[in-house]
Amino acid sequence: MSDVTRRIGVFFLGGTISMAGHGGGAVVRLAGDELLAGVPQLAALDVTIEARQFRSLPSAALSFDDIVELVAAARELDADGVVVVQGTDTIEETAYLIDLLWDADAPIVVTGAMRNPTLAGPDGPANLLAAVVVAGGVSFRRLGALVVFNDQVHAARFVRKTHTTSTATFVSHNAGPLGHLVEDAAVALTAIGRRPTYRITTPVTARVPVLAVGLDDDGMLITGVAGRCDGLVVAGFGAGHVPPPMAEALGELAQRVPVVLASRAGAGAVLTRTYGFVGSESDLLARGLIGSGWLDQYKARVLLRVLLASGHDRAAIAAAFPAAC
Repeated sequence: MSDVTRRIGVFFLGGTISMAGHGGGAVVRLAGDELLAGVPQLAALDVTIEARQFRSLPSAALSFDDIVELVAAARELDADGVVVVQGTDTIEETAYLIDLLWDADAPIVVTGAMRNPTLAGPDGPANLLAAVVVAGGVSFRRLGALVVFNDQVHAARFVRKTHTTSTATFVSHNAGPLGHLVEDAAVALTAIGRRPTYRITTPVTARVPVLAVGLDDDGMLITGVAGRCDGLVVAGFGAGHVPPPMAEALGELAQRVPVVLASRAGAGAVLTRTYGFVGSESDLLARGLIGSGWLDQYKARVLLRVLLASGHDRAAIAAAFPAAC
């Protein structure tokens, strides 16, 4: 930590970290100031914290427009680092959306908790402390949005939630963590290059569903979304494959709206030229689908909605996906 006191903005959105209650289920009840007061170790850090209760929602209720507004508010704060505290259900998507919008050098760190404060061993205080340490340091500047959880630092574009209840739920299969928290210090192990960022000035209204492919799928749902969506993300088998009956319908839809081909596997890249059967990645790309590269289906959806909201045409969208990976 620097000898200069650093200014950290902490935006609270709600989520498990701020929930309490048993009988009728946990709901958002604790404000940001209360959560900060529950982490006395923050007083030992050389930081000044400006807390903002930005939303009080479970993360399943957050919208793209909420995050666009959050990034605008964080940019206006002009802090040395920013922490975003929210529910874990959608962190892998909101953090990536922030990454696409955040063009500042200062770290912007997303965190939360898997165990609410009424449970034994709540992880919220430790995650909040770790996030402030990372945001207040210099090792993770110019890396875009980060997710700090369970004493690990992850890049937003790689991290995924992999378990419904474990405190070790966030994992970056394709890259591993960028760093760790060791004895109250943030230690960087590696770095990543920045990717293009975007400015959104209008509400995000593009309708982009995710279609997960299953064994013996006949593509019936493709007909259902045609004419009702502005784009589609297909989570195919393996390296980007679908059953043969789906290929023609996807190709026809791709002539009308952007259709992005991702993999449901959870790790690895969508291929481009290894397989040649009907429904293979090369067949689908030849029909006009756009490969998601290393992005999973959920992050591909986030990027596609941002590109559509930014006014990109199909050619620009096709060029943006390789640049994002």
